[in-house]
Amino acid sequence: MLLIALSSIKLGADSYLSGYAKDSVEIAVSENIDIFMNACFLFELVCKVIAMGFAMDEGSYLRESWNQLDMFIVITSLLDMALTNVELPVIKILRLLRTLRPLRVISHNIAMKLIVASLFESVGAIFNVIIVVLCVWLMFAIFAINIFAGKFFYCSIGKYTYRTKYQCNSNGGSWLRFDANFDDILQAMLTLFGVATLEGWPDVMIAAVDTVDVD
Repeated sequence: MLLIALSSIKLGADSYLSGYAKDSVEIAVSENIDIFMNACFLFELVCKVIAMGFAMDEGSYLRESWNQLDMFIVITSLLDMALTNVELPVIKILRLLRTLRPLRVISHNIAMKLIVASLFESVGAIFNVIIVVLCVWLMFAIFAINIFAGKFFYCSIGKYTYRTKYQCNSNGGSWLRFDANFDDILQAMLTLFGVATLEGWPDVMIAAVDTVDVD
C-alpha cells in the first residue's frame, strides 16, 4: 500500500517535470524511481503467482478480476518503461495508462473492494431510477413547452428594455433566443436538467418571469 501511495504521488509530481530537458537530473531521478517502483510491483506479481498459481487452478492469480487489473497495470508500466525513448502516438496512449496505478489501492483493500462490487451490483437499480427521473422530466418538459414555447427571446441591444420583436427590430436590435428555452422537447429537458443541478437557474427564472407572448 505504501508503494502504491508513493507511486501515485510520483505520478502527480511528474506533471511538474514537463518543462525540463530529457537529459536533466530531475528527469533522470524520475525515471530511476519509475524503474524501482516497477521492479517492486513486478516482484509482488511474481510472488503472488508462485504462491497462488498462475491461471489453471481454482483460486489462482488470474482467476480474480482484481488481480487481472493489477497484472494489466504492471505490464503496461513495464512496456512504458521499456519504450521510453520511442516517440509514437500509440506509446503516448500507453503512457496515459499509468494513471490507472492508484486503482491498485482498491485491489489491496477489502472494504474498497466491497464498495466497488456493491456499486456494480446496484447499476441496474440506478438505471431504473434514471428512467423514473427522465419520465418526470418529460412530463414537466411537455408542460413547459405548452406554456413557454416561443417565448424565451430577448433583444440584443436591450434585453429587458424592448419587450417585443417589433420594438427590438425597429431600434436596430436582433430578436434572439435564450440558450435555455422550452421550444422543443430536447431543449426543454436540457433546461430542466440545468435547473435541477442549480446551474444558472436564476437566469432561467428571470427569463420565465419576463415572458409575455410569442414575439
